[in-house]
Amino acid sequence: MKNWIKHSRAAFNRRFLAASAAVVMAVSFGVYEFEKPVNAAAAPAPAAAPLDDSNVNALVSLDHAMEALAARVTPAIVNVTVTSKRGGGQSNAAEGADNDSDNNNDDSSGLQQFFGPFGQQFGQQFGKQFGFGQHMGPQSNIEHGLGSGVIISPDGYIVTNNHVIDGAVDIRVTMTDRRILRAKLVGADPLTDLAVIKVDASNLPSVPLGDSTLLHPGQTVLAFGNPLGFRFTVTRGIVSALNRPNPYAADRRSPGQFIQTDAAINPGNSGGPLVNAHGEVVGINTFLISETGGFSGMGFAIPSHIVRPTIESLIKYGKVNHGYIGIGISDVTPDEAKFFHVDNATGAVITQVEPNSPGAKAGLKVGDIITELNGKTVSDAGALQVDVGEKQPGTTLHLKALRDGKPVDVPVTLEAMGKGGHDNESAEASLGKPRWGVGLGDLTPELRRQLQAGDDVHGAVIEQVTPGSPADNAGLQQGDVITEVNRHPVHSAADVQKALSSVPKDGDALVLVWSNAGSTFRVLHPTEG
Repeated sequence: MKNWIKHSRAAFNRRFLAASAAVVMAVSFGVYEFEKPVNAAAAPAPAAAPLDDSNVNALVSLDHAMEALAARVTPAIVNVTVTSKRGGGQSNAAEGADNDSDNNNDDSSGLQQFFGPFGQQFGQQFGKQFGFGQHMGPQSNIEHGLGSGVIISPDGYIVTNNHVIDGAVDIRVTMTDRRILRAKLVGADPLTDLAVIKVDASNLPSVPLGDSTLLHPGQTVLAFGNPLGFRFTVTRGIVSALNRPNPYAADRRSPGQFIQTDAAINPGNSGGPLVNAHGEVVGINTFLISETGGFSGMGFAIPSHIVRPTIESLIKYGKVNHGYIGIGISDVTPDEAKFFHVDNATGAVITQVEPNSPGAKAGLKVGDIITELNGKTVSDAGALQVDVGEKQPGTTLHLKALRDGKPVDVPVTLEAMGKGGHDNESAEASLGKPRWGVGLGDLTPELRRQLQAGDDVHGAVIEQVTPGSPADNAGLQQGDVITEVNRHPVHSAADVQKALSSVPKDGDALVLVWSNAGSTFRVLHPTEG
């Protein structure tokens, strides 16, 4: 019995020791597993080695090039601060109260109206839309504004926008070295939105003008200026497009051919330069297009091939005398070419000839396609407009044109461009031809008054346009006046309906349309089915 008890105790001790050992091992293993990730996390992974120059040599070289370019141009950029009378009205800067530009860039109300609806006027409204801050106390008619400029000569000539200095009674410029200098207005040209001011200084940093005709889409450009009051800012982008038309129809004589860029341009950049990789000014930043008022990838600059002759005239004469023919022109589209009996869509087609204008006296006619000016090929309407605008009144131009496919030579002597413009828009009613999707009415004296159409405008008023119709697809709008159909003048709604109904079922129709922006040809394509 004692032996059995002895053996039983020994067996129990062995089992107890085995169990205890198992528990100890389990606890130890659990502690190890619990602590293991903590210890592992506490040891940080080694940081990735930086890339050496051999891997990013192209990017480093590009950075160095951009730094050198910015350092070269920035000293020639100025901050332009103006004090102006509300609504403008003075053409020369005069003595006025002291103004430090630091105090002129914090108007939140002005910052809300950078770029509003498209129908606003290009001149006076333009400055407000582009961030021209307004600071008016009670019963005050004084405004303060902020813009940019670029020094183009060591003796102090500075280029900026006309809308920056319009109506200024005091102009100050702030240099990169923080000097604030009073500037005087040398001359301004509202038509091109350019102005030249001058400070009394010498040996100033300056940048040269380049040749914008050598630009290509995709080319790198830098925009300099003082956006939103942040002085001496540089942004980088590319030339997005060239020869953009003027999107503002306040004065159809204003030259287009704007440079479009995605280099950020914001309110306050107005008047600053657009610069190429060689540090040459290829454009003067002038406006942006945005639904929000801030930059959205579409900034525009006046090309240097317009800037150069304009500022040369301003410096020499204090003004610009633009030559004037008195015709409306537009590009020839491939759709339109067959109606003018030409093989290619080049040149500028005449859409309007003003009575008693140089063009009318020379015998130019609506539908003529101008192909050459003084022996130089005319590529499009924008190029012709710029070339004519650079010529002085009294100059005789030798034009070559195609009239119903036949060449004609027309010498035209330019006259001085007068002031003002014409045109507006509004009307309503109904009548129509389902085939083309346009409702027409006669141009009554009341409608003529509402539309502000001249006595030389004859045709049918568009009173409604069916969405998705040929008329809608061609861009016709209520208030437009159809003055020709397939190169034949029309005088009433009945004339237009008769002319359009005579077009073959599958044929296109060419209409000449007068609107507040002038006259343009449009092609109506019949809908399928």
